[in-house]
Amino acid sequence: MAIIGMFFQDGLTGSAWGEWVLYEGSPLRSFAPDPGYNTLPDWAKPKNGFEGLIGDQAPLGLWDPLGFSKDGDIEKFKRRREVELKHGRVSMLATIGYIVPEYYKFPGYLSPSTGLKFEDVPNGLKALTAMPAAGIAQFFAFIGFIELSYNKTLGEPGNYGKGLFGLGSVGISASVSDPDVRDRKLRAEISNGRLAMVAVIGMFFQDGLTGSAWGDWASYVDSPLRAFEDDLGVQAPTGFWDPAGFCKDGDVDLFRRRREVELKHGRVSMFACIGYIIPEYYKFPGYISPSMGVKFSDVPNGLAAISKVPALGWAQWFVFCGLVDFGLYRADPSRAPGDYEQAGVLGVPNASTLPAGETKTRKLNAELANGRLAMMAIIGMFFQDGLTGSAWGEWVLYEGSPLRSFAPDPGYNTLPDWAKPKNGFEGLIGDQAPLGLWDPLGFSKD
Repeated sequence: MAIIGMFFQDGLTGSAWGEWVLYEGSPLRSFAPDPGYNTLPDWAKPKNGFEGLIGDQAPLGLWDPLGFSKDGDIEKFKRRREVELKHGRVSMLATIGYIVPEYYKFPGYLSPSTGLKFEDVPNGLKALTAMPAAGIAQFFAFIGFIELSYNKTLGEPGNYGKGLFGLGSVGISASVSDPDVRDRKLRAEISNGRLAMVAVIGMFFQDGLTGSAWGDWASYVDSPLRAFEDDLGVQAPTGFWDPAGFCKDGDVDLFRRRREVELKHGRVSMFACIGYIIPEYYKFPGYISPSMGVKFSDVPNGLAAISKVPALGWAQWFVFCGLVDFGLYRADPSRAPGDYEQAGVLGVPNASTLPAGETKTRKLNAELANGRLAMMAIIGMFFQDGLTGSAWGEWVLYEGSPLRSFAPDPGYNTLPDWAKPKNGFEGLIGDQAPLGLWDPLGFSKD
């Protein structure tokens, strides 16, 4: 790890260690202009590439992880800085535009011809649907005029000769003459603009998902994410947990199908977990296949049973599951997902069910929670069983695991002074606490 780091730092900076200020020979700091280089006269080229300009702030300094500026092209850098400043300024205005209408709106009409008042326009993204098309066209025309005609670029990115806050546009002289004050204000502007860009994107995202850029979740009653928030399975601490957004379209039929699948998988997983545990302590007496002489006691637990149960036995399982799934327990659109007409408490056919109420809701929530836990548990059991030969137990007991029991091929030839370890390659030099034999990719399991 150390030598790769030295190579990397040496290749980038000319030395494997030392202070950054000493790396004058680094291509990231020593900008050599090409023949077409042309700096405008009122914006001096920095001494060390683009380092030390406005926008370089602790703790990152010149932060360019994608290396856009490593070619040293100052005209491209100025264009990108111009774009950054412009986006930051627009984002600051947009952020303020999100906040102010929450507390104040202009009196009177936004569109007298259509009878639309300012107070009728909702805040945020919804305003796009309320504003007349002619009003949005006026916005585009105004912004186009400012962008293409009124603001003329000077040598310094973002400086259009309009003074502090652009007040020169309304005839107010507001230039800052003190160079230290000006530098501080320009650094504050670019920092605030970066923050505003992140902030307004967050507002757009939250507004689009929930109908408002802020507020209590309990207020977002119109959000499609809340369509299923009062359903079973919404439990602390996650509440309604749908990080992939499957339910954000509010489609009730899709939600019912997914809930049906979740319940079914959870129930099967609970059976599977019990089926893993019980045979460790008890197996039926007698034969599982009298014709083949296979006893229940001959069938190992877990995945190893797949190779012992006769093919006809597996066919019987598939037929039985098919009869239950397609015959006995049929989904009924008029009933809740997972609630079958012929199933009672614990799925007992034609048994009684609990009356609606707090007790039934608590038990249904418990079923969902236990099913979710069982789905995680059974996958863990499969994984551990497949890797080690058993779903639980001490690692020292897994002698049959391919990760521990090394069986040499016929051509295996150990030098006389290097004894083969008892358990594969375990216990050799290089096995150190706390990992021991660390082979997560399984290179030595063969």
